Amino acid sequence: MKTGFIGAGKVGFSLGKHFAIHGVEVGGYYSKNPLSARKAADFTSSQQYDSLDGILSDNDVLFLTVPDSEIQSVWNSLKLLPNIKNKVVCHCSGALSSKIFPDAGSLPVSVFSVHPIFAFHSKTESYKQLPGAIFTVEGSPQRLDEVAALIRKTGNRVRVISAEAKTKYHAAAVMASNQVTALVHSAIGLLCECGFSPQDAMDALIPLMFGNLKNIEEVGTVEALTGPVERNDVCTVQKHLECLDGERWALYRELSLVLLEMSREKYPERNYNEIEVLLK
Repeated sequence: MKTGFIGAGKVGFSLGKHFAIHGVEVGGYYSKNPLSARKAADFTSSQQYDSLDGILSDNDVLFLTVPDSEIQSVWNSLKLLPNIKNKVVCHCSGALSSKIFPDAGSLPVSVFSVHPIFAFHSKTESYKQLPGAIFTVEGSPQRLDEVAALIRKTGNRVRVISAEAKTKYHAAAVMASNQVTALVHSAIGLLCECGFSPQDAMDALIPLMFGNLKNIEEVGTVEALTGPVERNDVCTVQKHLECLDGERWALYRELSLVLLEMSREKYPERNYNEIEVLLK
């Protein structure tokens, strides 16, 4: 199926390039900023379109790679066009489901949310890491297999989810991505208070994190668990809590309560009651 992109930001650039490299025909781009559409078209060796009607007429699948707040307005314009018949329209929001197209059921069109579990940081570089990403798909049942097959053609794995699960799914992705960034930011701040420069703090923490992620990949979260909570080291946990205040204290406490449950799963024979009392 020939694919077009409405919106020429980081997601549009990256998905279009990824698709083109892996054998999906990319028709081109339309954007309210013609220069962005021109650059995306050049980047993917495709076409710049001057109108919604033009890109809709020329492509079988349209990816709405616009900000979440603009998806509804783009859809409201698309659905009025006569060429919408038998088209596939996909948005790429992690937070929103295909229910953002509430009246699609009364139209001859199939609608989906297609979301890669991936952090796009660059228009021109992010596509290089996309081959390892898992995509989630949910939407119109009659063409679900076709859309999933389109993504699988690129070599990516696909997981089909329900519209009702979309918000919880997105929360999981935020926890593993954005909130990890916040956690590292807090840890860097603590090391800077110990005399590290920000760069030295980063240099110290990144190998630690990569090593831990590698262990998680190999043996899972519970078996990879280390640290004072897992060791039932009440004294160290208490000292940590005493040296922290405000948001850092709350963050350490809440995460330690999760670590406590994981530790009990790993070592059911251990008595962690004293740490539980300390944390609660």
